[in-house]
Amino acid sequence: MKKYSYVGISFIILVFGIIFIPKIVNRIKETSIVKNDRMSADNPVANEKLAYIKINGKPKKVPEFAFLNQDSLLITNHDYKGKVYIAEFFFTSCPTICPKMSRNLVYIQNQLKDHEGFGVASFTINPKRDTPHILKKYAENYGVTNPNWHFLTGDREDLYDLANSGFNIYAAENPNVPGGFEHNGYFALIDRDGYVRSRYDASGNPIIYYRGTIDIEEKQDANVEKEQITILLEDIKKLLKK
Repeated sequence: MKKYSYVGISFIILVFGIIFIPKIVNRIKETSIVKNDRMSADNPVANEKLAYIKINGKPKKVPEFAFLNQDSLLITNHDYKGKVYIAEFFFTSCPTICPKMSRNLVYIQNQLKDHEGFGVASFTINPKRDTPHILKKYAENYGVTNPNWHFLTGDREDLYDLANSGFNIYAAENPNVPGGFEHNGYFALIDRDGYVRSRYDASGNPIIYYRGTIDIEEKQDANVEKEQITILLEDIKKLLKK
């Protein structure tokens, strides 16, 4: 009787293994794939939906602003309503990172020539020097052609408040650094409704801002540079489709 019992148990185990184990393995694989799709920043599906940058639990919206552009026209945040745009803080006499940032933005401008809904807001952090006339010459020297790209100047305190409190992008005067001003060179991406947006990193957290200080013309760091500019360009196009 024991002999037959052992045979019966062995047969049941064999049947269980044939029928159920492959299903369990497949289920584990499917769960793993779903997890990777949701969390991996390298997976294009994971980054189709861009993050809202939240402050105290609320999506961050660009505050009210009003400055003169390179044509001495008053430009406000309402002029960007319905447009996807990049915001940056710079100054025309910058000897370090600003030329790189401007070249990167011109590159993006040229890639989006057919998109009327794209713009750029370049706020100077040296308004004493950067008059509309100076900003106009700067824009011409870099080949700016997008009618929605405004180089903005105005009251110093208003500009610094917009940078440090409005966008939380650091900017300050510092006589000990080249050019006399310092800033971190980030690009902020804003959607059609005025909200700051970004993609997620590999850990599933918003990257918040895009690094604008890389140089697409320097070949030694081509992979890093391509990644930074490419993802920003991709994310702009995602917002333009909506």
